[in-house]
Amino acid sequence: MAALREDAGEDKENRAAGLGATLNLEILQIIKDSQQQHGLRHEDYQRYRGYCSRRLRRLRKALGFKMGNRHKFTGKKVTAEILSDNRYLLLVLMDAERAWSYAMQLKQEANTEPRKRFHLFSRLRKAVKHAEELERLCESNRVDAKTKLEAQAYTAYLTGMLSFELQEWKGAMKALHKCKTIYEKLASAFTDEQAVLYHQRVEEISPNIRYCDYNIGDQSAMKELMQMRLRSGESGGLLDTLITQTRAKQAATMSEVEWRGRVIPVKIDKVRIFLLGLADNEASIAQTTTDEAAKERLYESLLSECRDAIQAVREELRVDPVQKQRERSLEPDSGKVSILQYLHSYLTYIKLSTAIKRNVSMAEALQKQLSEPTQDEGKRVLRPQDLIRLYDIILQNLSELPQLSGLEDDKNFQMEVELKTLVYKAYRCFFIAQSYVLVKKWSEALVLYERVLKYTSEAQAQTTKFTNNLQDLPDVKELAARVNAEKYSVQAAAILDTEDISEMVSQLQVKDNKPLRECLDVFRIEPSLVTKHANLVRFPPDFQPIPCKPLFFDLALNHAAFPPLEDKVEQKGKGGLTGYIKGFFGFRG
Repeated sequence: MAALREDAGEDKENRAAGLGATLNLEILQIIKDSQQQHGLRHEDYQRYRGYCSRRLRRLRKALGFKMGNRHKFTGKKVTAEILSDNRYLLLVLMDAERAWSYAMQLKQEANTEPRKRFHLFSRLRKAVKHAEELERLCESNRVDAKTKLEAQAYTAYLTGMLSFELQEWKGAMKALHKCKTIYEKLASAFTDEQAVLYHQRVEEISPNIRYCDYNIGDQSAMKELMQMRLRSGESGGLLDTLITQTRAKQAATMSEVEWRGRVIPVKIDKVRIFLLGLADNEASIAQTTTDEAAKERLYESLLSECRDAIQAVREELRVDPVQKQRERSLEPDSGKVSILQYLHSYLTYIKLSTAIKRNVSMAEALQKQLSEPTQDEGKRVLRPQDLIRLYDIILQNLSELPQLSGLEDDKNFQMEVELKTLVYKAYRCFFIAQSYVLVKKWSEALVLYERVLKYTSEAQAQTTKFTNNLQDLPDVKELAARVNAEKYSVQAAAILDTEDISEMVSQLQVKDNKPLRECLDVFRIEPSLVTKHANLVRFPPDFQPIPCKPLFFDLALNHAAFPPLEDKVEQKGKGGLTGYIKGFFGFRG
């Protein structure tokens, strides 16, 4: 199935190139399509190299241009005399692409195996050789002008990349400038749709040109690289790699940094590179005032670099604890922490401060959106609760700052953190009050507004003690004025809301004096029910007639006649002793 898909793509490219008398090969279009479809979207150069090999085999078979047989290799070269089909040009192009993709694969592997860079140079030279052969073939009268220019630009590009890897900056800049000029001319000669691909290639090679300028001696090139990254809005690509390499060259001259009155020697290269780029990154963030997404990406990139630097210091602390103790013993004040531990505290402070700035920036953006009416019905409506979470994170970061090693006895630092905590507590409390206002809990909102005014007054009292390091704090005076206005609005709303309830209650007031027991099936509001004298039942209850229990009198007994029973009653006679004996033995008369 993969082979079928590759064949279908090749047929489409062949139709695009044309098979007429004049040979036409859209070099840049072909290589870009092939790269995107066969691995380079994920920087899988090995997969793309395999694709180039399979395509070369199919092209040779289709053209009958085989290199011998399975038993013997016979080398052949494409010459101008046999150029009867544009696929001969495509054959040479695929040779160059295969060598280039192998070189890029070796460049990735050279990060862990440095000796593979020698093989990388060899493959790039091979790619340049094939590109020069393609350019020489395109000089034939059978090839159109556009293909000739693209072949020259392709050769210049590969030549420039070879010189770039060999660190021959002047040769690389000359070749890349030639490539850029040709593609710009081609872009101006065609429609906008066709020129998009050429403009993309120009943007790809522009960072390499500026990096060459920097290595030749142009100090402004570093700033232009930062501007390019800012405009592109991407991180982790070629621009970041070139910027890191530039800082690595500058890091060789950096040996120490001063923070809060203490000089810290910096011996770790990754930390040096990060500290050198810190000011540039902060300047880039400050310049990005409108694009919040770009600002967020820059913050994330800075935090990622900071985390890498902190990890490098942690590894150094874990690997060499003996050196850490030796450095601590050399300190004139034995109470101070070691140099590495203090450097770790400094980097952690940068990370937490950057995270606070990022969350403050996000909170300010959300406040602007919250104050603007929402026009898009399908868009989620922002609420004050969305801001509360951001200020919770800010306060959490601030609570970690006083715990940094080496800053426990720094009173000024502790007071600065305390002041910032008061300010952001005031903002958090303000938005909690706003959320209570939305659900008409007026009393809770008023209490929270009073708490905000308390925080702002305490912050204003402490602000007079500091003259610097507080430029990034929001203005608490503006917040206090806003709270005062909101407080009066809430008081008015509470009064109006009470009047509305009173009107509704008056409509449902009870007009009679029926007790609650007699109107259980009817909804009604009676204020007396919540007092001690609630009218629940009538007491004492009214008298009602009820049926009495019947009494039975036996009056017929007096008139009843019963039969005589004298004959059945035993008569006692005078028998004496004889009668007693007779009676004892049962002899009765």
